Amino acid sequence: MPENTLYYGDNLDVLRRYLADESVDLIYLDPPFNSNANYNVLFGERDGVQSAAQIQAFEDTWHWDRAAAAAYQEVVETGPQRVSQAMQAFRVMVGEADMLAYLSMMAPRLVELRRVLKPTGSIYLHCDPTASHYLKVLMDAIFGPDQYRNEIVWQRYHRPKGSQHQPRKYGASTDSLLFYTKGNGYAFHAERIAVPLGPGDMDRRNTHVDEKGSYYSGPLLRSPSMGPRPNLVYEYKGFTPGPEGWRMTKDKLSQLDAAGDVFWTRSGIPRRKVRPKELPRAQVRNLWTDIEAVGSQAAERLGYPTQKPVALLERIVRASSNEGDVVLDPFCGCGTAIAAAQKLGRRWIGIGVTHLAVTLIKQRLRDEFGPEITAAYQTIGEPVDGAGARALATEDPYQFQFWALGLVGARPADQKKGADRGIDGRIYFHDEAGAKTKQIVLQVKAGHVNVSQVRDLRGVMEREKAEMGVLICLEEPTKPMRGEAASAGFYHSPGWNESYPRLQVLTVAELLEGKGISAPPTNVTFKQAARVKGESGQGKLL
Repeated sequence: MPENTLYYGDNLDVLRRYLADESVDLIYLDPPFNSNANYNVLFGERDGVQSAAQIQAFEDTWHWDRAAAAAYQEVVETGPQRVSQAMQAFRVMVGEADMLAYLSMMAPRLVELRRVLKPTGSIYLHCDPTASHYLKVLMDAIFGPDQYRNEIVWQRYHRPKGSQHQPRKYGASTDSLLFYTKGNGYAFHAERIAVPLGPGDMDRRNTHVDEKGSYYSGPLLRSPSMGPRPNLVYEYKGFTPGPEGWRMTKDKLSQLDAAGDVFWTRSGIPRRKVRPKELPRAQVRNLWTDIEAVGSQAAERLGYPTQKPVALLERIVRASSNEGDVVLDPFCGCGTAIAAAQKLGRRWIGIGVTHLAVTLIKQRLRDEFGPEITAAYQTIGEPVDGAGARALATEDPYQFQFWALGLVGARPADQKKGADRGIDGRIYFHDEAGAKTKQIVLQVKAGHVNVSQVRDLRGVMEREKAEMGVLICLEEPTKPMRGEAASAGFYHSPGWNESYPRLQVLTVAELLEGKGISAPPTNVTFKQAARVKGESGQGKLL
């Protein structure tokens, strides 16, 4: 059984149904921010009505309605006492407003995340200034104010964005990461994420000069906070340190002294001359300015609106977990936390609320770690047979469409409902060097199908100047449908010198059995993630 798991579904349901108490070492979550930003991808709508969980990661707008009121009441009545009290205080403070709806969504999920976190575990909640102050109070109520460790400020953008309007406030360029733990025995490895000192830091530190050049004064004695080290307590040139001892063995100290790199202060304390080439790496502080956001030209960009840079997640995973630990991302988006965990030899759990996101994550893992990665994890929540596919189509036709397109590696053609113009999905491909990008247009049908739908798809292919078309059906196509598809003839690939049926009809059952589209293999449906280099899936720690 694979150790890693990718879940499709509402993370609250998945957490309650599948994850055991105290089973996770590190949690990173990047939930919607209540930013009122519309990213043009609708998540979790059923028959045009927003779900109770309001999971719309790309239409980040929340409303106080009957569902939000019910969620609030459940938290107040069944949640831990401090959480109940905090939610009631929020209601007094902000009123029955959209912010209260957002907090009513977040509260039960954070309660569940604390439940699954090990006593030695850590959690990083990624948010922006829109709701960070409310979320910190909520985290205090759930984890306890004594378990707060840091508010990390991440400078996403270093260049101001222009505007034609006169600003009436300071420009926003940062996110916050609220770092909490469940107990005091948590893992934290500052040395793994230390960063090299810059030229300015070196100039400021090297304030002394002797015959060998510049240096700065460094300690030779351990500090009281390091605790006693009896094996490092020894006398040297008439000086004996306290119970904490020296920072090195006597032989090493003698070598430094012989090289002229030990001096004594006026108060008689031995110090070390640290030369520029010996400058240590600097501890990472809570202001992170060295990691850029994933911009439009970034090599790692996959086209997912809220994608975070992998360097951000690698820093968190390195600092707050060990090899073999379990990393959980309950709002896993395009899977950056999952990719970082896999690269660094951690086990992982991801929860995605759309089949579009799940498909993208699967593709990303294959691109970065090779096709063999598919055997290293399992996917739970997706249909595995015709009955499951029919249930999904009945429950949520749009998610069925996303899932069916994912079976063939297609992406949705238009991210706004009601504007597909007869196209549900597209696959782009190149079949010869330097040639123009070509396309396959797709339609997905969950209900009754007939030959007129095949004819309609032929018309769409002509209008879009598409080389090929594919109709994916849940129900078995009729014989006239097969005949109409065959009459469309073949597309000949000059690059592969091979012909492919120009119009194909495939059933969900056939796709689940492993059949795919007969087409040139060089499809570029999703932007390809770069193959991981330098570090294997087993991890290589700094």
